[in-house]
Amino acid sequence: MTIKIYTKVGDKGLTKQVTGKIVPKYDLQIEALGNVDELQSYLGVVIANLSKNCRELRKELENVQRNLYQLQADIVVKHHHEISEKNVTQLEDRINELTPKIPTIPEFILPGGKVTGANLQYARTVARRAERSLVKLSLNEQKLNDCNLEYMNRLSDYLFILGRYANVLDGYTEIKSKVREKNRING
Repeated sequence: MTIKIYTKVGDKGLTKQVTGKIVPKYDLQIEALGNVDELQSYLGVVIANLSKNCRELRKELENVQRNLYQLQADIVVKHHHEISEKNVTQLEDRINELTPKIPTIPEFILPGGKVTGANLQYARTVARRAERSLVKLSLNEQKLNDCNLEYMNRLSDYLFILGRYANVLDGYTEIKSKVREKNRING
């Protein structure tokens, strides 16, 4: 038996929520779910492009992808609260573990580096967008569990540190965001 992937519900800009309610595709819940889905998918890109030195990060990134599935379920399924303080603490613990392994930065750095680090920095920005859409949903339409918002906030911090750690593993020296006067090109 083949299952059809298309439903034709979206042909006129509408979609069906898990509850069966038909809403516009720009609905705040749909937007939040889409942003979390994009992050989850982009983490798949990160995993597919892990450098040889960063392959140790695969399992923890896959766990984050699994947590994002649970977060989506928390958003759409009434009384589903899978993301908990434990998930937030796990991210904080990993941030605390990695921070001493990376150079301190007295100023902003340019996001980027080697492929893994650059991809993780981009994933961080996608996480921030997803966080903003969750906050918008929670403040305007559907109050979310505090742990959902805390998890998304901590996740972007984690991806920032993980990106910096990946650059350390790959031997990349980060570039400061400010250009010193002697290094500027006059034009």
